[in-house]
Amino acid sequence: MKKTILIIDDEPDIRQSMSDIFSDEGYNVITAEDGSEALNQLEKETPDLIFLDIWLPDSDGLKLLPGLKKEHPQVPVIMISGHGTIETAVQATKLGAFDFIEKPLSLDKLVITASNALTISRLREENLRLKKRYNENRLIGECHPIIQLKEQIRIIAPTDGWVLIVGENGTGKELVAREIHRLSSREKGPFIEVNCAAIPDNLIESELFGYEKGAFTGAERRQKGKFEISNQGTIFLDEIGDMSLNTQAKILRVLQEKTLSRLGGSSAVPIDVRIIAATNKDLEEEIKAGNFRQDLFFRLNVLPIQVPPLRERREDISLLAETFITNYYNNHGGTFRHLSPEVINRLKNYDWPGNVRELKNLMERLSIMCATELIQTSDLPPYLRDPAPNCSNSSEDYHWDDFLASNSLSDAIKAFEKLYISDKLLKNSWNISKTATLIGMTRRNLHRKINALEIVQPDAD
Repeated sequence: MKKTILIIDDEPDIRQSMSDIFSDEGYNVITAEDGSEALNQLEKETPDLIFLDIWLPDSDGLKLLPGLKKEHPQVPVIMISGHGTIETAVQATKLGAFDFIEKPLSLDKLVITASNALTISRLREENLRLKKRYNENRLIGECHPIIQLKEQIRIIAPTDGWVLIVGENGTGKELVAREIHRLSSREKGPFIEVNCAAIPDNLIESELFGYEKGAFTGAERRQKGKFEISNQGTIFLDEIGDMSLNTQAKILRVLQEKTLSRLGGSSAVPIDVRIIAATNKDLEEEIKAGNFRQDLFFRLNVLPIQVPPLRERREDISLLAETFITNYYNNHGGTFRHLSPEVINRLKNYDWPGNVRELKNLMERLSIMCATELIQTSDLPPYLRDPAPNCSNSSEDYHWDDFLASNSLSDAIKAFEKLYISDKLLKNSWNISKTATLIGMTRRNLHRKINALEIVQPDAD
């Protein structure tokens, strides 16, 4: 996309010559002969760079500069003048000018200075974007399990050991992986994420290892794979428990030899990457079932990390909810929402099968749909307005008094059914057939129950 330059100068010849040179360089150019016209132009369009003459018919460029920087702080301004002095240049710089160029103008210097100003502006924007992304995707929490998790990360990150992150869907396993990378010696290297569950088995090898030209139909040029791209950095293998045994064997060979061969290639390509893998499955059970290689598990499980589910860190729910509302407001504007005490209480008493991601999605939905600043229980979805009894996954921790307190037998039965089926689905990774067999129902009837009880499957990581 072309960058736009605004030239503010009262001399027609200078405006024309500058317009010609920057148009030839591929920029969009707009001009103004005085301050008033410049302000009118800025109401219509925000340029990427401004050239501002100090002497204008209706104003002083140095007096105009502070207003421009206040209204458009991200736009670099380059001052130009035929009567410049060192004092003027220093004053312009203090007021926020990027640079100061004296007349007669050198066209080469104009082009170089403009390029430098735009490059620095782009880098600043990128830096702000990265900082904002980090602040919005950091591990949030003050409860004991999260403090322990952060301490684990602090100890593990500086090493180069391979990490296996285990946790339910939506708990933030990717955030843990990114934090480990950020705090490691590989921070300046790439962080490459691979969702092993999302890539078809017949494509995952080319995605991971790359391919040579002509390796298969459509391979018109050499393509590096994710392992090669992440060299000197970190590769994050998310949902590695869903990877086929055939691909697991090839991954193991790469990890052992620290080299790879692109599809269709014969030469070994050396790689230096840190492996962080994540899964929501019990890999030891998957090994017993013949779905995961034990030798690969031992390779990956050097530094294990368990990410706690949201129901085990209820103290953080209020902080997380308010953070998600604030982030949504900062990114999208609109009306800033607040949570009523009763809503906070309902959120804390819900078990969150979708974990932090489910909470985040709900806060964004409420930020959009709520009609007032204060979010009340009437704004919550039905399962939170009339929540089922709060029970943990352990039968000895069930709060049976919650069921006995119900005045309706049918309501108590419905609440228990929802809790029981949700628990079994969660423990069986939402495998409908397996769960149906376990609880003595047909697959079809279980589907009907799930729909009738409004049981929602957590989003995948």
